[in-house]
Amino acid sequence: MTRSNHEIDYRVYGEEMQCVEIELDPQETVIAESGAFMFMDPGIEMETIFGDGSSENKGFLGKLMGAGKRLLTGESLFMTAFTHTGSGKAKVAFASPYPGKIIPIDLQQYGGKIICQKDSFLAAAKGVSVGIEFQRKLGTGLFGGEGFIMQKLEGDGLAFCHAGGYVMKRTLNPGETLRIDTGCIVAYTQTIDYDIQFVGGIKNTLFGGEGLFFATLTGPGEVWLQSLPVSRLASRILAYGTGTRKEEGSGLLGGLGNLLDGDGR
Repeated sequence: MTRSNHEIDYRVYGEEMQCVEIELDPQETVIAESGAFMFMDPGIEMETIFGDGSSENKGFLGKLMGAGKRLLTGESLFMTAFTHTGSGKAKVAFASPYPGKIIPIDLQQYGGKIICQKDSFLAAAKGVSVGIEFQRKLGTGLFGGEGFIMQKLEGDGLAFCHAGGYVMKRTLNPGETLRIDTGCIVAYTQTIDYDIQFVGGIKNTLFGGEGLFFATLTGPGEVWLQSLPVSRLASRILAYGTGTRKEEGSGLLGGLGNLLDGDGR
């Protein structure tokens, strides 16, 4: 089947801190989030663009609306386009921002649309549209947390998402439901129904420490999950920096150990 988006080849390197190397033919372009760039061969031109570059034929208003949607997800108005202007083949690489995995997704295999966490998009073939996806249900909007406003990737090209920690892909059958921490969702196909569910139980609510709501995803469709959301990683690092981290072992021995090894500042 003929694609309308640019066709690119790629290779993912690394284990815990991955990068993706993309091979471009002449006049092929890949777009990426600002700050993801790692290296590029001679012959590749880098250009800052307004929005995702998929609205070039829609005039200034179309570009403005496309870029404005990115502000709602907390992203920059601008992205970076890398175009191979020379001859032969040339490579450009992008790095993951924190420990985890890079997930290549062929949008053509999933009906031309994937919904993902708003901070998970890394790069894509030119022509892929990066927009926003609002959850239509009132309860999801009020209590969905990280899942209320998500990104949607539309087109028929390759897109690359980044996830924290280990990545697990689940296939849900029609009517099959999975309950998930909202931060652990990386992406899911458009056929998945997203909703939230109250955890329930007084002890769970007051002392559980896992939040008040689950995300519930109902099939059919595919779901990608991550074991280490960036928000969880950041909170643990912050706890170490402020001296409020949990000690291993008993409080007395843990504090004494910190004093002896120099961590008890």
